[in-house]
Amino acid sequence: MGDPRLLEVSAEVNPIENSSLESLLQDMWETMTEADGAGLAAPQIGVMQRVVIFGCQTNPRYPDAPPVPETVLINPVITPLNEVQEDGWEGCLSVPGMRGIVPRFRDIRYRGFDQYGNTIDREASGFHARVVQHECDHLDGVLYPFRIKDMRHFGFIDTLAEKGVIELQPCDDEP
Repeated sequence: MGDPRLLEVSAEVNPIENSSLESLLQDMWETMTEADGAGLAAPQIGVMQRVVIFGCQTNPRYPDAPPVPETVLINPVITPLNEVQEDGWEGCLSVPGMRGIVPRFRDIRYRGFDQYGNTIDREASGFHARVVQHECDHLDGVLYPFRIKDMRHFGFIDTLAEKGVIELQPCDDEP
């Protein structure tokens, strides 16, 4: 947080004509895995392209979350399937050491392309939908704290855990 690139709108990508896409995706998967993340957007590593990755079967940061399929999503478009929103705790590799309660659409449809140019068109609910929305926000220069409605539900992980507001996960206290 503080890097002005994180506030910019990213450029669309042609997956077929992008020779650097493979190395970008490899870097993104490595970065996400090392940080025990559930997703990552290209702007988070300084690449201003409309590319996100997400997915996890199990994750120490989200021990109760259902699996999310590993996905490369290029030029995503999200459509809420209804007006129902749910509040949930979120963190971000770009806002280290903090968590906040963010409202997100519970049910969405997302469309885009994979790295080979194949169309992706899926519906998602709950945690899966939250992850997709969070990562796609990065492509429009939106960080999760911008979406928090009540700043009393935003703070440093250690402080929130000390107050019993959140349960500290094993990886949350690592740099």
